[in-house]
Amino acid sequence: MSDDTLEWIERAEEDFRMAQAALRQRKFKAYNSVCFHAQQCAEKYLKAFLVRHHIPFRKTHDLRELRRQCVEVDNVFDMLTDALLLLNQFAIDTRYPGLALTEQDARDAVAAVKQVRAFVRARLGLKTK
Repeated sequence: MSDDTLEWIERAEEDFRMAQAALRQRKFKAYNSVCFHAQQCAEKYLKAFLVRHHIPFRKTHDLRELRRQCVEVDNVFDMLTDALLLLNQFAIDTRYPGLALTEQDARDAVAAVKQVRAFVRARLGLKTK
């Protein structure tokens, strides 16, 4: 696997750990951060898959667009549509005032990113840790 692909995976894993850590916070609730990092993890895993297959992509946070590109390589990526649609809404608005996400939103985001992460890791030939 190329260094570029591995770098995307490392960054995705960092976001995955951050989402999980933020969800465990009890004193300082960080539900927006959980959702943001979950979205970022999914985005970076999709980009890792595209890099692995030498598919160029534009700078975007749109998981729907990235999924469409992944489907062109492997149509089984359609299985991720629901999880990616849920996560897609957390790309931008979570970083700014005006959106107050709940614990349930955060739990749903982590469940969705776990599904995406396991799926893409399997497609890349990696074990799910």
